[in-house]
Amino acid sequence: MIREEEVNKRFKIFDYELDLITKEEGLSCAESYIEEKKSAQVVTLNPEMIMMGEKNSDLKTSLQKADIVLPDGAGLVMAVKSFGADVHRIPGIEFSEDLISMAAEQGWKVGFWGAKEDVVLKAVENLKNKYPKLIVSYVRSGYYNEEEEPAIVDDIKTAGTQILFVAMGVPKQEIVIRKYKENLGCLMIGVGGSFDVWSGRVMRAPKIFRSLGCEWLYRLLKEPKRFSRMFPSLPLFVFRVILNSNKIKKENRNV
Repeated sequence: MIREEEVNKRFKIFDYELDLITKEEGLSCAESYIEEKKSAQVVTLNPEMIMMGEKNSDLKTSLQKADIVLPDGAGLVMAVKSFGADVHRIPGIEFSEDLISMAAEQGWKVGFWGAKEDVVLKAVENLKNKYPKLIVSYVRSGYYNEEEEPAIVDDIKTAGTQILFVAMGVPKQEIVIRKYKENLGCLMIGVGGSFDVWSGRVMRAPKIFRSLGCEWLYRLLKEPKRFSRMFPSLPLFVFRVILNSNKIKKENRNV
């Protein structure tokens, strides 16, 4: 989690902790890890990931051990707000692109690992056009044999990568990041389908959906197949929050 000397606002929900910070505070902490050359995992948490973690111990450990946990999902933010906490929703794609913008200005080396080859290559091309000073140290698709992982990690490290964006979907991206975090020694963040958006292959939800915290609804309307993945996760999450509300209150008395 974020170091206490920088930000001391955390909220515990079930077996997970998230940082009650603004996007600017999160970026500042990420910058500290990068400048100090310390390894760190950033997670953008949502109810689906929490419910998935209850069935996948490797994912659960990855979420619990992450260094920065940002509240991304609208359902998670609403749940935390219901307990009176001052929480700010931080969409993972926005946080990641702000990191890319900072990297371009600071001269940090950035790597991209995941998605199909044509998607990641187009995403990098578009980002370099948008941020001409961006230094891209590594690019690799997410399609590979597990035996190739050590060599891939060595290449990322040898390239001097300081920020690594991993787009393999949940739970794989979080587990892979956790597995190699100490070896790589850089800031890493799982970005799901962000490469698709940066490549132009998928359009992000219109601002009206984003402002209402309903980006998930737009994605569901565009991709109905997501329904089976999102439900019953969301209703079960809400039910668990209600069922455990007294315990959650006790664990967060000082928030």
